[in-house]
Amino acid sequence: MEVIREVPLIRWFRWFRRLVKLALFGVLGCSFVLLLLIFFLRSQPLPVATINQTTTLFASNGDVLDTLHRGENRYVVPLNQIAPSLVQATISVEDRKFYEHYGFDLKRLAMAIYVDIKHLDKVQGASTITQQLARSLYLTNDKTWERKIREALLTIQLELNYSKDEILEMYLNQIYYGHSAYGAQAAAKTYFGKDAKDLTLAESALIAGVPKGPTYYSPYVDWEKAKNRQKIILDAMQREGFITAEQAEQAYKEEIKLQKKEAQKGPDVAPYFRDYIATLVTQKYGISEEMFVRGGLKIYTTLDHNMQKKAEEAVAKFIPKENKELQTALVAIDPNTGEVKAMVGGRDYQESQYNRVFSQRQPGSSFKPILYLAALQNGFTPLTMMKSEPTVFSYDNGKEYIPKNFGERYAHDYISLQHAIATSDNIYAVKTIEQITPEKVIDQAKALGITSPMQAVPSLALGTSPVSPFELTLAYATIANQGEKVKPIAITRIEDAQGNVLVEEKPEKTRVVDPIPTFLLTYMMQSVFEQPGATAYRVANRLNRPVAGKTGTTDYDAWLSGFTPQLVTSVWLGYDQGRKLEEVPEARYAAQIWAEFMESALSDQPPALFDMPAGIRSVYINPENGKLATEHCPKTQLYFFAAGSEPQEYCTDHLPENTTPTQPTPPEDRSFWNWWRN
Repeated sequence: MEVIREVPLIRWFRWFRRLVKLALFGVLGCSFVLLLLIFFLRSQPLPVATINQTTTLFASNGDVLDTLHRGENRYVVPLNQIAPSLVQATISVEDRKFYEHYGFDLKRLAMAIYVDIKHLDKVQGASTITQQLARSLYLTNDKTWERKIREALLTIQLELNYSKDEILEMYLNQIYYGHSAYGAQAAAKTYFGKDAKDLTLAESALIAGVPKGPTYYSPYVDWEKAKNRQKIILDAMQREGFITAEQAEQAYKEEIKLQKKEAQKGPDVAPYFRDYIATLVTQKYGISEEMFVRGGLKIYTTLDHNMQKKAEEAVAKFIPKENKELQTALVAIDPNTGEVKAMVGGRDYQESQYNRVFSQRQPGSSFKPILYLAALQNGFTPLTMMKSEPTVFSYDNGKEYIPKNFGERYAHDYISLQHAIATSDNIYAVKTIEQITPEKVIDQAKALGITSPMQAVPSLALGTSPVSPFELTLAYATIANQGEKVKPIAITRIEDAQGNVLVEEKPEKTRVVDPIPTFLLTYMMQSVFEQPGATAYRVANRLNRPVAGKTGTTDYDAWLSGFTPQLVTSVWLGYDQGRKLEEVPEARYAAQIWAEFMESALSDQPPALFDMPAGIRSVYINPENGKLATEHCPKTQLYFFAAGSEPQEYCTDHLPENTTPTQPTPPEDRSFWNWWRN
């Protein structure tokens, strides 16, 4: 039988047909697998990406106090808040086919693979904007095949989950532009001191080249390289049809004004206040430190930028530079709202970050207004008389307390409460607390806002129980506010990066004292600035408005706390390590700082009068005998009383015979006492 051999061509044709079938099935299988992969990736959530943003602290007028970030300065803005020229420049230089591909530029990818195989190394990349975003958000920059595979999968997920504009927006808010600036907004602020939406074509082309190599193309590092890179980008924009040749040439020649590098940090304003804000955010409001520093929060504070500057200037003016150890603290609060307007916690934040506004020190005589407010609510009047002379006080079953007046100066006679406040008489103060009891004084202090522990002993009258300047200022604010205690506020609002309000504070007032005794005390506290020889009297000539206050001096501390209707301020001065103050001049620095600050801080506001509540009666008194003065008395002094508590008996020592006693002619404006009597 004859065997017919198969023609070789036919055999090869059959093998080819099988190969085509296999290839077809392979393509279909791969397509099916790819489709399954796409469906799988579409159903899977993207990994959680933490986009760190810069937190901003604002003063009450909207000025930026500080920006907080840990080496990653970023402000996320929507795409429509980024200049179109920067968007176009970025696309032209990074991924000109961005709107045409689905995450991968296959032509560039093929070329990169060819080069990598040729050199047997991963030497060239072809990353699209989406790939760069995937790597920036979720991966490292390691050039490994494992990372490249993960990057490809994440790129597909990004393309499946977001629109092109959304990807571009995320990219422009994520990439690094050098000098701790992440994202277009931070870059615009860093290089040009403006918002990203306000960038010119020339500026956009300049910073669009920086991400390629921030250490090479930053205009701060190498201006010539930055300009060469700008030219490349402008040419690319022209090729893509975004700009004309004339626009490219004009932009390249445009003079660019970079922001000075020292201006990027901003002024070092209110560092102690900023630390206080950080404490409030994390401890009072329960916001994590990570969120505080990197969460892109907007924190609106009560700090008055101008007042803070005046406070820092006053401290620098009067604290001797040669005395490096002498410290001070200043805090100012609006008594009507409780808003903290200025805070200085020490003479030099760089040397010591300890905030002395919250340090507990003995207040000395600056505590006496709290004592006398309690006394006025327990039967005392401004005319209550007690003898000022050396006195030994006994308490706690035989213990003795022997206070002394400053300089051993005593009236050796009966003096009024008003006179005792003006002269800061210690004997009168201790006799007062002995009569009304220390417990009532402690209750009064707590009602005014003092939380520090106090000892129920006679020396409490002279301020031996330590309090902080912040506490004392709050107590004085209640007096200035006619008995309404205000909640201290340093933050009015906190917003997250999306504009959601996390915290909002409103003024809160609580009546803790009747207006009448606080008014009487306020009037008497004005006399502190009118008593010749007193520390406060020495600075009265610097003040051009009604003020009330009280000085306090111990061996280790000097104070002046006081107020106008608009502002309450406490100034403390002393040493951290228990070193005694020199009597002169160190003890006077506190008063000088206080007066300088108060007058300059309120220089743009007209003088304001203290309001007189209903139920007040003003009369002239003969200070020699405490009786109602007549027009014939050689000495008269104006006193204010709660209606019904004023003296009823006239002084008859100077009356001519057969004359009916009458008061001196009252002033036309009963609030004249608010002005200095010249």
